[in-house]
Amino acid sequence: MEIKKLNHERNNGLVSDVEISNINCVEIAADLKAVYRPLVYVCSPYAGDISNNVKNACKYSRFTFEQSGIPITTHLLYPQFMDDTNPEECEMAKHFNYVLLGKCQELWVFGGVITKRMAHEIGIAKKRRMKIRWFNWEMKEVEAYD
Repeated sequence: MEIKKLNHERNNGLVSDVEISNINCVEIAADLKAVYRPLVYVCSPYAGDISNNVKNACKYSRFTFEQSGIPITTHLLYPQFMDDTNPEECEMAKHFNYVLLGKCQELWVFGGVITKRMAHEIGIAKKRRMKIRWFNWEMKEVEAYD
């Protein structure tokens, strides 16, 4: 079906519904690409110096946001209302972490030190063939570290 509309040269002309639909699809795709932010699982130490590690996790989350990611930093969330010293709640929090990790497109490892829990999360990400990026304390990207 042909409908009378302005064509691409702003002249009266016939523009098909298909042409209009194609233009709309291109515009929508460009808009989506401009706002796309991948879900990024922020992996950094929590145990040990918890106060300092929480501050660092906040910095890493901000960095992820500034790099156009959507940070998922579970160790900033679950300790707010779950007891990590309670074995049952600790296991439940770990399970929640792995579920959320599965929703993410990337895992970013920060800090240069790998805790036991981080190593498990990295192992899961590798098994799932997720993109993994490694950063030091200063948030400079580095090669994978042990």
